[in-house]
Amino acid sequence: MMPRLLIFDWDGTLCDSLERIAYCLQLAAADSGLPKPGLDQARDIIGLGLYEALQQLFPAISRDEIVVLRENYAVHFRREDKQPSPLFPGVLDTLHNLKHQGFILAVATGKSRAGLDRVLGALNMPKFFHSTRCADETASKPDPLMLESLLAEHSLLANDAIMVGDTTFDMEMAQRSKMPRLAVSYGAHELDRLLKYSPISHLDHFEEIHKILN
Repeated sequence: MMPRLLIFDWDGTLCDSLERIAYCLQLAAADSGLPKPGLDQARDIIGLGLYEALQQLFPAISRDEIVVLRENYAVHFRREDKQPSPLFPGVLDTLHNLKHQGFILAVATGKSRAGLDRVLGALNMPKFFHSTRCADETASKPDPLMLESLLAEHSLLANDAIMVGDTTFDMEMAQRSKMPRLAVSYGAHELDRLLKYSPISHLDHFEEIHKILN
């Protein structure tokens, strides 16, 4: 059955922002006198809420230290992201076509509400999405609360939707919601890791979603 609701992760799925996030994590760690995470370490936690991501990167530090680290990261990211990271090739045209075809489009992201609103505004993209959910207003992935909230808003069941994402957090979140899921191979986590969650298929390029939906 054709889904009615398409839910997309943001960083690493729609937006090519992984290197910028990793760089800002490294700057924030240096501010706090912590060892700089490598690119692979940083990519591994992208998709979680920021607090949860920092907790996983630096499990030995206290809650208060994580709060300071989170603020340092936010300062660096806002400065670096004055010109937002670009969308992946084909994303804008594909979203336009999907909306024109009548799909309900949504975002479920580990970003904060302030962060998502800022980047959507800068890219002139709020018009593309009927609904959005962020980690700081629901719960961090892989908790399924974001997806459950979106389904409730649109009075849909899990089988009426597809979650599209680039991390195991996206795949697990959808699996826990019993929602079909579609993996992307070009994001933060390697495709082999995502396939363990039995996605219906995977995208090597974003615009391939048309073939899968058809």
